[in-house]
Amino acid sequence: MTRVAAVDCGTNSIRLLVADANPETGELVDLDRRMTIVRLGQGVDRTGRLAPEALERTFAACREYAEVIKAHGAEKVRFVATSASRDAENRDDFVSGVLEILGVEPKVISGDQEAAFSFTGATKELTGSGEDYLVVDIGGGSTELVVGRESVAAARSVDIGCVRLTERHQPSAPATPEQVAAIRADIAAALDLAAETVPLTDRPRTLVGLAGSVTTIAAIALGLAEYDWQAIHHARIPYEKVREITASLVGATHDEKAAIPAMHPGRVDVIVSGALILLALMERVGASEVVVSEHDILDGIGWSIA
Repeated sequence: MTRVAAVDCGTNSIRLLVADANPETGELVDLDRRMTIVRLGQGVDRTGRLAPEALERTFAACREYAEVIKAHGAEKVRFVATSASRDAENRDDFVSGVLEILGVEPKVISGDQEAAFSFTGATKELTGSGEDYLVVDIGGGSTELVVGRESVAAARSVDIGCVRLTERHQPSAPATPEQVAAIRADIAAALDLAAETVPLTDRPRTLVGLAGSVTTIAAIALGLAEYDWQAIHHARIPYEKVREITASLVGATHDEKAAIPAMHPGRVDVIVSGALILLALMERVGASEVVVSEHDILDGIGWSIA
């Protein structure tokens, strides 16, 4: 067994997994798994730079994670950064800050690498069934689409995410029809781009959905009184339920969304864009349901260390 620590720093959140990995048995045993909303990508789509206050929020979370990693005695640490830090002109400030706090240099990965990690994490427990998978990882700044069975056959990262689309179109609460139409137009264009690389409609596949927008929709669909990852993991949410929840979120005020029991406060203002991405993809591929996975890029990073 190797004790590993994986950090995934995205546009909206930073997450930590400390686990014992056994490459021989394919087992990854969680010791600590946590998430902090830091909104690193605040304003990046508009300015092209990481905001000072966003960097400080991220560094504060890194200091907390450094203590957790030390307490568990992790032997290997890998820090992966995704969309926001790929796009930022001043990402060297981010890299040097993380290196100083955690002692490891963050690896700013490409969209294709991000997709591969997501696929591994999401399907490792599912592969072997003989099914093809279409994995969608809806992040803050980008969305990854990956198809494969035992391994990745094709992947594409596109620049639509719940934070990016929210900042771009600033939907009110409730969102107006014009705002929804603008968001959906961006999503449609991005899916057209993704389809040049990833075949979306040529055969039936199991749709597997990852990340906070998808898991939040699942929590709402399941009527959870509080967020419960064990209930959410591998839940199957029908298309009609996703459509119903999306319509409800689009028409909700800020306070109504904030009052949803399983809604994280950091997702209230971006959940509409995330839900619209999932709904549009399900409509494009004709998916009757989405299988929700709590295992994702973080688990893929963990396996890459082991």
